[in-house]
Amino acid sequence: MDTRIIHLIQFSFLVQSCIGVPLQLNFDDPIKEAANLKVIPDAEPPDVFSIVSTSNKDNPMFIHEGDIVVAIGRSALKCNGHKCRWSKDDTGTVKVPYTLSSDFRPADVSTIRSAMQDFSTLTCVQFTPWTIESDYLQIIAGSGCWSSLGKTGGKQQLSLGGGCVGRGTIQHELNHALGFIHEQSRSDRDDYVDIIQDNIKPGYQIDFRKYDSNNLGLEYDYSSVMHYGRYAFSGSKLPTIVPKPNASQPIGQRYGLSTLDIAKINKLYRCGVCRTLLVDSTGSLTSSNYPNNYPSNNNCLWLIRLPSKQIFLQSNAFDVESSPACASDYLRIYDGSSRSAPVLLDRACGAGQLPPVISTGNTMLLEFISDDRTEGTGFTASYSTVTCGAVLTSSKGSISSPNYPEYPPSMDCVWVITAPTGFVVSLNMTDFNLEYRSECIYDYLLVLDGPKTTSPLIGRYCGKSILPNITSSGSSLLLNLHSDATIQLKGFLAKYAFVPQK
Repeated sequence: MDTRIIHLIQFSFLVQSCIGVPLQLNFDDPIKEAANLKVIPDAEPPDVFSIVSTSNKDNPMFIHEGDIVVAIGRSALKCNGHKCRWSKDDTGTVKVPYTLSSDFRPADVSTIRSAMQDFSTLTCVQFTPWTIESDYLQIIAGSGCWSSLGKTGGKQQLSLGGGCVGRGTIQHELNHALGFIHEQSRSDRDDYVDIIQDNIKPGYQIDFRKYDSNNLGLEYDYSSVMHYGRYAFSGSKLPTIVPKPNASQPIGQRYGLSTLDIAKINKLYRCGVCRTLLVDSTGSLTSSNYPNNYPSNNNCLWLIRLPSKQIFLQSNAFDVESSPACASDYLRIYDGSSRSAPVLLDRACGAGQLPPVISTGNTMLLEFISDDRTEGTGFTASYSTVTCGAVLTSSKGSISSPNYPEYPPSMDCVWVITAPTGFVVSLNMTDFNLEYRSECIYDYLLVLDGPKTTSPLIGRYCGKSILPNITSSGSSLLLNLHSDATIQLKGFLAKYAFVPQK
């Protein structure tokens, strides 16, 4: 019998055992004529599968679907029911022990552990260094990127070699080790994508098999880190996977676990945690039950993760039980993706508006804790993407446009200057030169009388101007610099100071 068929049979039994349902191999999908296809421009960034397939190009191992390994001779029947899943401890945590090869560079180790931290932050799965456990992952810098499917028992190898040390690729392979198949292998995939058999490399059609899978009651996820890219296993420049009904729908990505990936992990492992991942460039979040009182004994996390740039978070409403040092209920905001990151806002409680915060990178974590008594409605907040900016609280300082004296194109920067109670902000513009256009519709600087983008507008400025000295009516000013894609001039330089309120 052909070796590839033998491996397929072994792999079929393994998947059936891991997902707990019969496997259905589907080799009879309708074939679309390649000549009738409109090739979609490859404007999307490299997806995980593109990275995996490049890294595994010269891999001598027999690998299914690009990166799933089944050991020859293994009895798949030993892996049935929950035995393919990692077990919970008494605290409800799913601990997955691991070792890291000494072949990884320090920077690689940091990236791998950071990618693992997302699981700990957003699910009940926690990757922990191996001690004496009998079942564990041995993560090696092997020949490419690959993993077994689910827990196999004993020492279980997972490879992150050959350019595979990126957040999305790492999380893709770790998700396989948790028992998750590729997204386009779901039983309902034909409702969401067309597999164009004629465009697949000869002999690789078998890697587009479909399973009679348990989809956990969750919708299909085009943006899953487990989804193939548009040109997976393509024998030409024509796509092998076409989303429907919108053929231009982006599929696959390399940034990391999606919102639905997180939901699937939490549902499969019955985590019962209050965790939310936000990946859109703008969005909002609210505490549980808002505007009614939030639950007692709440422990919720929101991770905002953007592909790039910084995050500008504004509070819309805030009402949390007040206590000395906010020891009872509180909101804390971190400048990063974990609770070990620097704190942007520490233990906020009480009622009123919170100050805005701006991350230094592309992630921000919010943590909300409540005790066994509740005395507040909670909070709502909104966020947006900014190219640059900061919250300034020193008694005096200076602000300049990026790269002054020549600002870059396509920017949106926000600076919030916040004085203590009893003081106002005085702003003195010492140099100013932005592209001029009537009504300042291309490049401009907005100055607002308050800490939010909805605060009253003091002025919209462009051109080469001498701006008047500006004083806030309250304790904050907000500056918003915008530039379009063309014509960059000198920019601006300003000084500010806090002065007593009259």
